[in-house]
Amino acid sequence: MALVGVRRGLGYPRRVRLVIAKCSVDYVGRLSAHLPPATRLLMVKADGSVSIHADDRAYKPLNWMSPPCRLEEAPGVWRVVNKAGEELRITLEEIFQDTSYELGVDPGLRKDGVEAHLQELLAANPETLGEGFTLVRREYMTAIGPVDLLCRDAVGGAVAVEVKRRGEIDGVEQLTRYLELMNRDPLLAPVSGVFAAQEIKPQARVLATDRGIRCVVVDYDKLRGIERDELTLF
Repeated sequence: MALVGVRRGLGYPRRVRLVIAKCSVDYVGRLSAHLPPATRLLMVKADGSVSIHADDRAYKPLNWMSPPCRLEEAPGVWRVVNKAGEELRITLEEIFQDTSYELGVDPGLRKDGVEAHLQELLAANPETLGEGFTLVRREYMTAIGPVDLLCRDAVGGAVAVEVKRRGEIDGVEQLTRYLELMNRDPLLAPVSGVFAAQEIKPQARVLATDRGIRCVVVDYDKLRGIERDELTLF
């Protein structure tokens, strides 16, 4: 049996692996789920995740295991086990393709000048995001990149804020990854999410709502007016 680690930082491969195979999938954990045999895409990412995809559902996998986890390979079967002992068992009937690629370090979504200034203005006026909000830190660093703003709400709960000029699905996905990671930190959890933008696309709003992320449409001109008024007092 081959034991393949899929978590960064411990000498494990930093490649993304793509396998197209006819397989069935069983998830054994807090809930049980079964996918009958079909041809699917199996993705093993260097961030420590394993996911199973069909040729529909856009970006969303049929099933997955979030990092950290380990992948145990034996003839005809993969066992993906997380630290809680939950298991994703993939039974392989036929493998059509098995390839790996080194993608390198992704620079992430870059902010334009308006987004950077919007982040700065919201940091100075966190109550725009919610009554009683206070700023903890800008560019709060996580293992997968910086969260734009880390705030506390009126009752002291941690809130991760992603700021965009135009709110689209990619931004919601980015915030989802941050929240998943931050909620593993007992010093922060539970962490809620706010997706803040000048404009939020309907699809992004639906996805954010489905994932428990609150959307806030920000009036950039009004915020700039607040900043300008404050500066003229001195």
